[in-house]
Amino acid sequence: MHDAVTASSAVLRRRILRLAVPAFGALIAEPLFLLADAAIVGHLGTVQLAGMGLASTVLQTVVGLMVFLAYSTTPAVARLLGAGQRTAALEAGRDGLWLAGVLGVALAVLGSVGAGPLLHLLGAQGEVLQYGLTYLQWSLPGLPAMLLIFAATGVLRGMQDTRTPLLVAGCGFAANILLNLVLVYGAGLSVAGSALGTTLAQWAMAVVYLWLVGRAGARSGVGWAPNWAGVRSLTRIGSWLMLRTLSLRVAILLTVLVVTGQGAVNLAAHQLAMTVFTFFAFALDALAIAAQALVGKELGGGNSATVRALTRTMTRWGAGCGIATGALLLAGSGLVGPLFSGDPLVQHVLALALVVVAAGQPIAGYVFVLDGVLIGAGDARYLAVAGLVNLAVYVPLLASVALLAGSDPGSLVCVWLAFGVGYLGARAVTLGLRARSSAWIRVGATG
Repeated sequence: MHDAVTASSAVLRRRILRLAVPAFGALIAEPLFLLADAAIVGHLGTVQLAGMGLASTVLQTVVGLMVFLAYSTTPAVARLLGAGQRTAALEAGRDGLWLAGVLGVALAVLGSVGAGPLLHLLGAQGEVLQYGLTYLQWSLPGLPAMLLIFAATGVLRGMQDTRTPLLVAGCGFAANILLNLVLVYGAGLSVAGSALGTTLAQWAMAVVYLWLVGRAGARSGVGWAPNWAGVRSLTRIGSWLMLRTLSLRVAILLTVLVVTGQGAVNLAAHQLAMTVFTFFAFALDALAIAAQALVGKELGGGNSATVRALTRTMTRWGAGCGIATGALLLAGSGLVGPLFSGDPLVQHVLALALVVVAAGQPIAGYVFVLDGVLIGAGDARYLAVAGLVNLAVYVPLLASVALLAGSDPGSLVCVWLAFGVGYLGARAVTLGLRARSSAWIRVGATG
């Protein structure tokens, strides 16, 4: 009996790693885009970095709300695949791509009209506003491509393929670095060059993904014409996931709003700290992606006991990886600043904030894995409600910081204590309680 359990555990570990390791590489490509932009723009000056930081926050908020295109497509495709319905799985993926394309074009048009008011709302003024607006205007044409990448990546993950997204993301990152360097410094386009380089790289990636998914569909007799009933079904699921993501983005936006009132130095340091946090978040999210794909497939196949075993294993790994990344970040907290800014004060404030970011990494690892498990199970409604509860806990903490803190370096540390420990801690409680129940375990092709 012991040998059987050990063998079963070994199989689970191999399945998790087969998806999680390539997913790690693909996931960190997005924050690497941001890190590359921050490093290139950061050496142009503090106001350029602050302006790009605000613009990136707006853009990431919009894109972040659309992450349901991947998070709803992955479990839908995985469930159908687990139930032995490969053609239906690819049809669901195709419908997800149509939804992404329509939303991407609509949001790009709306963004071109509302870019200025959004930056004003975040408190941008003077040169910070000017650079932020420039970055947004050159980034918006890439928005449809970003959403198509989300949906196509979700299709491939649902088909249990995380290696192809790794290859595409790696090539896209290399192209992004080259284009940004040439356009920012070679062509002298400053902040606009950084945004344009990223936009071009994103469209190249989107075209590759469309070709890959289209080829797989053609082999199974799946055409490009959408099933609008399928699109509406993904929209219903996605609406709950969007509400869940909205609560996360509101928390981040409110954090930026508070930091903006602390001055350009703290804002620039916060942008860099959030970029580093995002980098490690995507790294930890590799296990969450594996959870989405594996949990969806096993529930589609009716294997609830395997789902429980996967959840136990991955939550342990998530917390352990959080400890490892926290230790790494703590050791390098004083070395990161000079890579992204030549301002000694920005470097000092950033080093202090990164200590807090490091302390919250084990909580983050636990939270991200459970998030992936429940997304894979299609438990979108609970995730949406829990997100609102977590936000209700965080807002008073952040308001206290805004009222009591000033513009000194310690003020940014207080903000990160509220976010990295208080907010993530609330998420750990709400997700942990749900995972201990059985209400989210629903088997079958549709759940």
